[in-house]
Amino acid sequence: TAVELEYMFRKAKVSAAEGVQILKEAGLNSIPGGGAEIFDEEVRDKICADKVDAEGWLGIHEAIHNAGMHSNATMLYGHIESYRQRIDHMSRLRQLQDKTGGFNTFIPLKFRNGDNDMSHVPEVSVVEDFKMYAVARIFMDNFPHLKAYWPMLGRKNAQLSLAFGVDDIDGTIDDTTKIYSMAGAEEQTPAMSTEEIVTLIKQVNRQPVERDTLYNVVKEY
Repeated sequence: TAVELEYMFRKAKVSAAEGVQILKEAGLNSIPGGGAEIFDEEVRDKICADKVDAEGWLGIHEAIHNAGMHSNATMLYGHIESYRQRIDHMSRLRQLQDKTGGFNTFIPLKFRNGDNDMSHVPEVSVVEDFKMYAVARIFMDNFPHLKAYWPMLGRKNAQLSLAFGVDDIDGTIDDTTKIYSMAGAEEQTPAMSTEEIVTLIKQVNRQPVERDTLYNVVKEY
């Protein structure tokens, strides 16, 4: 993610643009959107002070886009942030997308309070989750895709999210989402076959499409 890249570039004493070019020449063609959390500086100081700041995160992604590559963007919601701070976060992403057009998808990530330093903070309801997706789909209209991470929400809720603007629920996973499993996600040992995902999507009259990392169509079902 941009968090690790910022650290690598800082240790190597190269700029973001220089570091990205080195990685591109070594075969990099995209990066994920993790580490964004919430851009608001006050909240960020409380929940992830050791991570790169918002300006640094956005700068890495801008460098990726300027080098002709694509990336994703995330937002961790449902903890100590306000609605205003959510909108500020999405606005900054939206502004960068207007500038570069390099983001493929926006991924709202629900805060789960199991086994972490903010376990005292209650989780938001699933109704709040669906509102989050609906607002994101309307507001982030320059992002081609909106993802709901099914191991985080659970299969049925991910299926329902397709009625709230979501067009991507992630893919086949074989118990690799350790962070969310440890934090109390709906799916503790997440694994779905291609056939199961296709069925889940068809049950709500949507067209299942298999894609690659860059959203190129691999197969339609």
